[in-house]
Amino acid sequence: MMAYSGVTHPSQLQLSWGRNLILAYQSIGVVYGDLSTSPLYVFPNTFIGKLQQHKDEEAVFGAFSLIFWTLTLIPLLKYLLVLLNAHDNGQGGIFALYSLLCRHAKLSLLPNQQAADEELSAYKSDPSTDSSPFKTIFEKHKRLRTVLLLLVLSTAASLVIGNGVLSPAISVLSSMSGLQATEKKWTDGQLLLLTCVILVGLFAFQHSGTHRVAFMFSPIVIIWLISILSLGFYNIIHWNPKIIYAISPLYIIKFFRVTGQDGWISLGGILLSVTGTEAMFSNLGHFTSVSIRLAFAFLVYPCLVVQYMGQAAFLSKNLGSIPNSFYSSVPDPVFWPVFVIAALAAIVGSQAAITSTFSIIKQCHALGCFPRVKLVHTSKHGHMYIPEINWILMILTLAVTIGFRDTILIGNAYGLAFMIVMFITTFLMALVIVVVWEKSCFLGALFLGSLWIVEGAYLSAALMKLPQGGWVPLVLACISMTAMYVWHYGTRRKYSFDLHNKVSLKWLLGLGPSLGIVRVPGIGLVYSELATGVPAIFSHFVTNIPAFHKVVVFVCVKSVPVPHVYPEERFLVGRVCPKPYRMYRCIVRYGYKDIQREDGDFENQLIQSIAEFIQMEAGELQSSASESHQSYDGRMAVLSSDKSLSNSILTVSEVEENDETGRQSSKSMTLQSLRSVYEEEYQEGQVRRRRVKFGLTEASSRGMEASVREELMDLIGAKEAGVAYVMGHSYVKARKSSTWVKKMIIDIGYSFLRKNCRGPAVALNIPHISLVEVGMVYYV
Repeated sequence: MMAYSGVTHPSQLQLSWGRNLILAYQSIGVVYGDLSTSPLYVFPNTFIGKLQQHKDEEAVFGAFSLIFWTLTLIPLLKYLLVLLNAHDNGQGGIFALYSLLCRHAKLSLLPNQQAADEELSAYKSDPSTDSSPFKTIFEKHKRLRTVLLLLVLSTAASLVIGNGVLSPAISVLSSMSGLQATEKKWTDGQLLLLTCVILVGLFAFQHSGTHRVAFMFSPIVIIWLISILSLGFYNIIHWNPKIIYAISPLYIIKFFRVTGQDGWISLGGILLSVTGTEAMFSNLGHFTSVSIRLAFAFLVYPCLVVQYMGQAAFLSKNLGSIPNSFYSSVPDPVFWPVFVIAALAAIVGSQAAITSTFSIIKQCHALGCFPRVKLVHTSKHGHMYIPEINWILMILTLAVTIGFRDTILIGNAYGLAFMIVMFITTFLMALVIVVVWEKSCFLGALFLGSLWIVEGAYLSAALMKLPQGGWVPLVLACISMTAMYVWHYGTRRKYSFDLHNKVSLKWLLGLGPSLGIVRVPGIGLVYSELATGVPAIFSHFVTNIPAFHKVVVFVCVKSVPVPHVYPEERFLVGRVCPKPYRMYRCIVRYGYKDIQREDGDFENQLIQSIAEFIQMEAGELQSSASESHQSYDGRMAVLSSDKSLSNSILTVSEVEENDETGRQSSKSMTLQSLRSVYEEEYQEGQVRRRRVKFGLTEASSRGMEASVREELMDLIGAKEAGVAYVMGHSYVKARKSSTWVKKMIIDIGYSFLRKNCRGPAVALNIPHISLVEVGMVYYV
């Protein structure tokens, strides 16, 4: 079973300036790789179509002025001054905004939320006396909450497509285009073949993890930024120093006055100068807002401005070099060093985009909006790899590269995907200003309106390029969003069925402590998504097989709308029935960014937590109400999942589970033979897990009540007898009275996704030899 570990990020701490400078250095390679390579393709994507009729010095000056003010308004003002302040316990990104809204306005559609979740340290939702009208409207209308979820999903899908597919394609292809500026010009076919080889190598390298070479990312990007800064100064001084006057916004007015509608359409190319800006916010959890601000304001921003200024100065005197403007502006003596560092910077930027894609998909899964996939942790620092998604991204990237063969068409697709993300992020940020920060509606409307005017102009220009490649992100985003919504809808309907068909507590109490069946030694862990009540699979099991384990624990592993849950708040433990029944409930909570580690220690942590609960409950009963007045299915206690064994009421001794002694302890010859076969199949130590033997400490047993001691000994004895995992093997079908749309969603869409994703037992790393699956049909 997986244990879920929370991580304390540096953004949650008050760090010294020295530490912030180190983080700023590290962030350059992770955050700014994509943004820093945009000079490779911005000007060629701007002067296309009818704008080629306006190739003159004034048009180039106007284009640079647009680039300068775009870099100033969006990354510098919007992100550095506003969005970086809207973090969720140090985490950034689109899901951080959605998580904040879910907690402060109860917008979450996650079904199994509890009041105890609001007591988490990371929740930080203080009740307010002033209720925002937007907050009231969203809480009353479920359809609006669904629309908000669709906005987040469409943004996430666009971000996945834009960063994971289009960014590697345009970055690598643009960097390789320098080979066509040499004396021995490469053909388009040769250039395409080399680009595809690099892309295949980039995706194939993902499985081994990037942490081994990640230390090189920041030096590569810093050398690249210094290089383009030097080139910019050289071109300004050598070609046209007057370009510095183009900083004035008057040149933008002149540009549109001369070019008209053609200049407006060119905004689709201008916006590529800020692609990759979202990484400043989405990667906030790995750094601090101060470090990201330092890196951008004092290095990235000046280098990009000077480089674009230098390119514009060169193009104002060499108008025929626009199709390959960057490499044409590089002096011959330094061409090959610049080409090499440009290629390396493009690979670094692509790697950051792929890694962000894996992270976003994990967050979608945590919110119940993405099918279960295999997560491979390639390092102890949170780096992950998703094989299925990696190969899908590679196929799509190669398809886009081979299909378009042109950075202009890929740039049209990339720009539209990016602007969709920016547009919806601005809307969510306006909601955060009103709902979370509790500012006036006027301030939220001012923020939304002012930015939507600017971003709306870029978005409308990008939409004009739908026939020229812009349709690609929309099609892929629709497919991704449909799949995620179908999964979310099916999961919610399945949970609703469980909720309405759970076993009555009165029925269990009427059966008596034996439940009317044979109670065999051992612990039965019954998994379900229910945070309260007894799932139907339990009654279904005991009805067909009238025997169950002496100790029953109903386990619910669920997500909460916070980035991380601290280990000391991981477990919620409670009692389902009176003491003689030996039935408990354990809820394991984790945030949408928690790392799932396979440490094989879940059973031991669970036993310690239940033992601690039994002792805590006994102490409270002595000083307060009697047992007859308590609710057996509702009272839960927060217990630590990493409690020190030295502080536990149990003694611990460890042996290897697969040695001869452990094998002889099993009383069943059949189970012994099964274990032998299982161990032979995994001879390389894959199943050598720690086996813990528990016992009561002498200090804790003194003065302990006889009933408490008996219950603890029953728990220890059950653990020694063995642990079985009981899960439902469900078949979800739409009711016959359902509409044809619902039947298509459930019977075709949801069923297809369930059959082709990882099973819940595999996702939770449950040992196959201890698994018992109960078949059930869900008519939803």
